[in-house]
Amino acid sequence: MSEVATSEGLEWAAARGMGALAEKMGLEFTEFTVERSVATMPVEGNTQPVGLLHGGAYVVLGESLGSMAANLYAGPGRLAVGVDINATHTRSATSGLVTGVCTPIHLGRTMTVHEIVVTDDRGRRCSTIRITNLIKDAPTER
Repeated sequence: MSEVATSEGLEWAAARGMGALAEKMGLEFTEFTVERSVATMPVEGNTQPVGLLHGGAYVVLGESLGSMAANLYAGPGRLAVGVDINATHTRSATSGLVTGVCTPIHLGRTMTVHEIVVTDDRGRRCSTIRITNLIKDAPTER
């Protein structure tokens, strides 16, 4: 993957915005192309009452990465919308940052499927997320 592709992808993501929820949770994209997207999220501020990263926070990270990657792939005039997401949490993060790495499983004409692997600061897998997005024509203004 070239630095130019990542730079252009990050510029596209910054111009589009990642959404209010992702911003509130502190997501930061560090790499962004159709083939691979990476973002980090702090554990602090996103925990459940017992101090573990909330399972829903993992899903927000995964859906943000997968949906943004699907929209980059869809291209101008098209819109990717999530139709299915699932997550399996295998470890709990309690501090630092978690990192999500999103890669495509299927890139079709009307559907994408992405896998997002979320790891803790020590590189240990905490969650595996799969998201399916439907690609359709973007709505036109009336």
